[in-house]
Amino acid sequence: MKIIYTPISRNEILENYNSFFRKMIKAVVDIDKQIIALDAELHADLEEILLENGSNQENLWGINLYLEENKDKQIEYTALINIRPSLDNRSMEVENLQIRDEIMKIVNRLIIS
Repeated sequence: MKIIYTPISRNEILENYNSFFRKMIKAVVDIDKQIIALDAELHADLEEILLENGSNQENLWGINLYLEENKDKQIEYTALINIRPSLDNRSMEVENLQIRDEIMKIVNRLIIS
């Protein structure tokens, strides 16, 4: 597992932090701290490491990264940890478009080509 605080290349992630799935990398984004945890079998494992490092639950959103795809198809906003009726998110997919936009900005800032 790796927490990204500063920009890292897409190739470095594919080479060093792609341990579990061939074309997909699970990630959790903290939209408040603007950091990303990645490379685990479960989103819940990434969520746990961020919580242990001071993140707040309501700011954590699970995504799947497909970094070999075109830019517009690299992020899938789906994870079990996203089911949060208390935050009006009743499905595995991030439903709030503003949160999706914030996730995309963080991913684009921290994962560079």
